[in-house]
Amino acid sequence: MRKMVAGTDYRRNRERMIRDQLVARGITDEHVLRAMWEVPRHLFVEEALQAQSYEDHAVPIGHGQTISHPYTVARMTSLLHVEPGMKILEIGTGSGYQAAILERLGAMVYTVERIKPLFVAARKRLLFMHCYNIHCKLDDGTTGWPELAPFDRIIVTAGGPEIPLPLVRQLADPGCMVLPVGEEKRKQRMVRVCKADGRVTSKDCGSAAFVDLVGTHGW
Repeated sequence: MRKMVAGTDYRRNRERMIRDQLVARGITDEHVLRAMWEVPRHLFVEEALQAQSYEDHAVPIGHGQTISHPYTVARMTSLLHVEPGMKILEIGTGSGYQAAILERLGAMVYTVERIKPLFVAARKRLLFMHCYNIHCKLDDGTTGWPELAPFDRIIVTAGGPEIPLPLVRQLADPGCMVLPVGEEKRKQRMVRVCKADGRVTSKDCGSAAFVDLVGTHGW
């Protein structure tokens, strides 16, 4: 895989992020840690906010959306158990950062965004960074990308009141999906949904707080 090198001004911040926010909180997957080291997070936010990009909080990207905490990105990615060559559906492109992390792990990523300005900006940014294994679509993410299903993995980066049924249907067997779910907005539980031998199971992986999943099968 090609190596993406961030500017030297951010090297210390990136090292601190990996050490204090990820490793210290139990992220042990070396592939995930390496991907988050290699992808320049500061290039996924506006220039005025780049100094905050490696800090332990979400950063606004406009239109009421955010780039998630570094730990949240690492946690969700670790729960997916990504392997090279996997086909992954992402719901909520946002800045494109999560998609870039997944591609860095060797996956082919299909990402859906409903907000046109974010979609346009993310696609332009990812092309500039030569992320050619990421394919973007402007649409209602809660309906998935049915014409390209099934997907080995699905990740949803916004919280809805329930698990969208179209996404369960588009999940490969075997396959898994990670998403925040909760009946109260901005207060969810991280859920890992697995499909195997025609049976679908789910596991509660702890608390989460995400922006709203808006769409036909969301809020």
